[in-house]
Amino acid sequence: MKIGSPVPHKKARIEIIPLIDIMFFLLASFMMVSLTMIKMQSIKMDLPTATQAKRDFKPEIINLAVDKIGDVWIEKQRKTMPEVFSYLTNKLNANTNLPVYISGDKDATHGSVISVLDLVRRAGIQRVSFAINSPDPKKKP
Repeated sequence: MKIGSPVPHKKARIEIIPLIDIMFFLLASFMMVSLTMIKMQSIKMDLPTATQAKRDFKPEIINLAVDKIGDVWIEKQRKTMPEVFSYLTNKLNANTNLPVYISGDKDATHGSVISVLDLVRRAGIQRVSFAINSPDPKKKP
């Protein structure tokens, strides 16, 4: 006959969480040890220092300037829109990767700069940028 005890009997359990912690610790330890075992084999060398290089090839850049009344200037010569178009197409035939910079006077209208941009795009030139100046820090607006 089996007599019951007033104190409830608990079954034994194996706690898994401390075992997981120990396994992660061992894994990290083996990884750190294996990284320190890698032997780096290299030759010590005195490399020359770099000097400022000069470009052998300077790409031809076309600067278009738009003044406050909307006139277009190329190389300090005022040109009409048809003259600019023919100039750009002739240059594009010689160099298909032709960069063009458009700069506008601070008083130039937005429409006049955009019309020059449209003219450049109509000529078939893909590399177009706007040339801007950074504001003078000494001069307050």
